[in-house]
Amino acid sequence: MFRFAFCMAIALAGTALAGPLEDAEAALARHDYATAARLLPPLASAGNRSAQNYLGVMYGSGQGVPQNYAEARKWYRMAADQGDADAQNNLGIMYVKGEGVPQDYVEAHKWFNLAASRYPAAETEKRGTSVRNRDLAAAMMTPQQVAEAQKLAREWKPTK
Repeated sequence: MFRFAFCMAIALAGTALAGPLEDAEAALARHDYATAARLLPPLASAGNRSAQNYLGVMYGSGQGVPQNYAEARKWYRMAADQGDADAQNNLGIMYVKGEGVPQDYVEAHKWFNLAASRYPAAETEKRGTSVRNRDLAAAMMTPQQVAEAQKLAREWKPTK
């Protein structure tokens, strides 16, 4: 009986140590979008860039919230402006597709380029995806547009 009680106490303590972002991530992992939609907005509004990106994903796909590309763009942009590579890549995808924004390959290239440069070395797959996305956008652009996108990426500074 003591062993069971001890194990339960440890399990509950681990749960108690998890924060709202970790709880939201766990909800997303189990496809409990209603819980994630309840937990993420306060974090995102407080400036948590991971929560902002997650909300962007949810609004972009209509998971737990009505699909709304304008809302997705808003949350992606907040996270992207803080240097979140996932949000930068997601924002680039929106610009390529013209979802919630005018289709703009220069902006797409800029965001893909930034994402590729910001992923840690350990995240080679994500970095590679951003590089491929950037190169696909470049194939739709003139050399002058590519140069403009590269200039915009060089001049970009995170807000935080």
